[in-house]
Amino acid sequence: MRVLLVHCHPRADSFSAALRATTFAALEAAGHTVETIDLYAENFDPRLSAEERENYYDEAAIPADIAGHVAALRRAEMLVLVYPTWWFGMPAMLKGWFDRVWRPGVAFALGGARVLQPRLTNIRRIAVVTTYGSPRWLLWLVGWPDRKLVRRGIGVLCAPRCRLDWIALTGMDGATLEARERFIGQVRRNLSRL
Repeated sequence: MRVLLVHCHPRADSFSAALRATTFAALEAAGHTVETIDLYAENFDPRLSAEERENYYDEAAIPADIAGHVAALRRAEMLVLVYPTWWFGMPAMLKGWFDRVWRPGVAFALGGARVLQPRLTNIRRIAVVTTYGSPRWLLWLVGWPDRKLVRRGIGVLCAPRCRLDWIALTGMDGATLEARERFIGQVRRNLSRL
């Protein structure tokens, strides 16, 4: 399967970077072709400019700086997101990636009643590898906002019955080295089975 792996963390020496490396290695070992986008490493601009917003519904007006991202999305059969969850959501840069790249003509078309029609039906599976500083009970209390966004907002723009795999470490703020190593092992095992 052709995989697009999108990573979002500002530090190259972070636990998130270790998760990205583990994810990449596990997917390749399982026989997948993996294309990587590291948003911070490439200094991706998440801001939707006034001009870009003005031309947002013009399907032919894809800005040059995101054309490679659009092409990668259109090639992908599986999308894998690796990021830390901050304030119950994805980092602003990753949210900006969705704002700018998942646009009309790429991720969806607008119907007569302005209903979204999926355009990324080539993506049959989404996997998320993330960490939460919060304990699991607090995530249940607030309703897992990032998971809902991926399942109900992003997943519906992909293939019908697009599968979502959620691999998460909760309580990251107090996680021991042993707990982090166990989680890396879990990520490796889960992604090796995809």
